[in-house]
Amino acid sequence: MKKIYIAAGLLMALYGNSQTKDTQKADALYENSRYTAAIEEYLGLVNKNQADAYVYKQLADSYYSVFNMTEAATWYAKAIEEKQDAETYYRYAVALRTQGKYAEANRQMDMFASMLPNDQRAQLHKSNPDYIPALNKQNKFFDATEADVNSTDKSDFGAVLVNDNTLYFVSTRNTSATDDYGQPYIDIYSAVRNDNGSFSEAVAVNELNTRFHDGPVAISADGNTIYFARDGHADGNYVKGSKVKLAQIGLYKATKTDGKWQNITALPFNSTAYSVGSPSLSADGKTLYFASNMPGGLGDTDIWKVSVNSDGTYGTPVNLGKEVNTPGKENFPFITDNNVLYFASISRPGYGGFDIFKADLNKGGEAVNLGKPVNSEKDDFSFSFNTQKNVGYFSSNRSGADNIYTAIPVCRVEAIATVTDIKTGKLLADAKVAILDNRNNVIETKQTGSNGIASYDVDCDTDYILEVSKTGYDSATFAIAKTQEKQVALPVALKPVNELIKETHIELADINFEFGKSNITREGAQELDKLVGIMNDYPNMVIYVKAHTDTKGSASYNMALSEKRAQATVSYVISKGINKDRITGKGFGETEPKVNCGENCTDNQNAANRRSEFLIVKK
Repeated sequence: MKKIYIAAGLLMALYGNSQTKDTQKADALYENSRYTAAIEEYLGLVNKNQADAYVYKQLADSYYSVFNMTEAATWYAKAIEEKQDAETYYRYAVALRTQGKYAEANRQMDMFASMLPNDQRAQLHKSNPDYIPALNKQNKFFDATEADVNSTDKSDFGAVLVNDNTLYFVSTRNTSATDDYGQPYIDIYSAVRNDNGSFSEAVAVNELNTRFHDGPVAISADGNTIYFARDGHADGNYVKGSKVKLAQIGLYKATKTDGKWQNITALPFNSTAYSVGSPSLSADGKTLYFASNMPGGLGDTDIWKVSVNSDGTYGTPVNLGKEVNTPGKENFPFITDNNVLYFASISRPGYGGFDIFKADLNKGGEAVNLGKPVNSEKDDFSFSFNTQKNVGYFSSNRSGADNIYTAIPVCRVEAIATVTDIKTGKLLADAKVAILDNRNNVIETKQTGSNGIASYDVDCDTDYILEVSKTGYDSATFAIAKTQEKQVALPVALKPVNELIKETHIELADINFEFGKSNITREGAQELDKLVGIMNDYPNMVIYVKAHTDTKGSASYNMALSEKRAQATVSYVISKGINKDRITGKGFGETEPKVNCGENCTDNQNAANRRSEFLIVKK
């Protein structure tokens, strides 16, 4: 997987001290980041029955470093048969998540957290270990489809759409040379986006490509300045290690002249001691974001930013801190025109491997997982978003190879209900505001705060219903129609239930029952809750419930059914805390019709006769 080139472009620290003469060759390859070759050597030791827990761990770490999480999980399972360092349990958990084995991953995270309780990753885990159900239920941010710009079986990622409809990305489709992992180097390509979202045939940006790794890129708003990552080998910027020249990834800048990228210069904070890559430029061109493992970070790779001065100089790189970074891996930053940062993390709670998150740098606060379908159990990364075109792109290896996907925002609207007393205008706190779908299924219920407000983020292409209720008030129902507005204000004025008290009775809406049944429905319960509120306000009030039916069915059947319904009504009110001595009930069947229509009643007349009466015995 080619993203290893920028995601794991550092030497990994070796844990433990179990190197032996047998492992020297494999260890040297591992220390020089030649993980594919190291895997072959460690597997050779396994096949010769010369492997121990150290070899299993090194083999697992090698697979982890090339993002082969299936094999990594297999060898971590053998490694932890003996006690390991905390990071091994953490990596095993990451590998298990990519296979959807969340319960087992949690057990490994529990071990990791017990060994490093103050680690940010441990704290995130302990704060919400069973986060997957909530993640699955969250509102969808984007719809995702595979883009038609991908090669057949090579890696394609790092897509960025410029305002002139040019898409820049990187790919391994040029197979003329291979890297130390035996895979083609990545090159920078461009394609033109058509009005229907399809792309022209991709062409290599030859003036930026070398025989080594080049890209991904960041483009200025005017399309005339490009920042891109490049393998240090291209400039002879490396140090000699054991049997290999060790180069880091650096950032470079070029400008467009006569339609070609020219004047390539290295950024001053490149180094042979650490990597800097994955650039992204703010809309005003004054801040460059990038990923690096430079000193002063929180983890393996972090997201950083640096000021770009008007005279062409650069400020001192600044780490974005704990709201973005963790002690693990964060990479692939992208900053939007409205200052929302998208990035990939392997360390924050997610589905598995790299997940894509967003952080609103204007507001601060914890980064948010984009959820499905952008994220999956595999590696999802390199998200970019063009606000003018209202389209994003990301990459994922969910199909087996790194491919580019299109992300179209799901249209959302914020529905804001402000609940007040209809008489006084007073804001009502602790009112229940339930949102229902167009089939009357309750999706979620919230309570208003001291400001009388409860809000929902809903799909703008769907109709919804709000049910608002509060003890002591008549409940109300409001429709939320489809809209393209970003916000919909819903003033909700509730009527005090005391107005339902008449001279001889409590005036409630019909208490609905399912046909031929006596169980209280949700709608019926809402009406009876009003009665409970009134009886709480009037502690001496005594109620007599009379239940009636229509003339359908036999008289004896209707009498028995009405008696069951009367007793079910009484039982419900008592279950809400009303003393049993304050409410009684009796069924009258069809003996006291409201409309005396005999056996020839219309549907409306039958509905009028099916009723419950709530007579006031004592106020």
